[in-house]
Amino acid sequence: MNTIDWSDFEKTDIRVGTILSAKELLKARKPAYVLEIDFGELGIKTSSAQITSHYQLNEIIGRQIIAVINFPPKRIAGFKSECLVMGVYDENSDVVLLSLDKKVKNGLKIG
Repeated sequence: MNTIDWSDFEKTDIRVGTILSAKELLKARKPAYVLEIDFGELGIKTSSAQITSHYQLNEIIGRQIIAVINFPPKRIAGFKSECLVMGVYDENSDVVLLSLDKKVKNGLKIG
């Protein structure tokens, strides 16, 4: 395993946001959703997330998630993804979202 310095970790801006809307990303090679996420004072950002194996569209609306928000935007299947929603790969390599056990203010920093 590679190690990093604390200063490397500090460069990563990881925040809490709430999913406002979700729809299928039809042009994706692997099934994915387009998410619109509210990060409070930091604004609303969009993301593509391959979470279709564990989550239905209607059950993720209003869910708080954790995302990296300071990556440059990335084009995915013609869609501009502005942040990276974080999750864990299960035994089938499907993504399980990281989430909180208590609701907090959108935009708070993970550290």
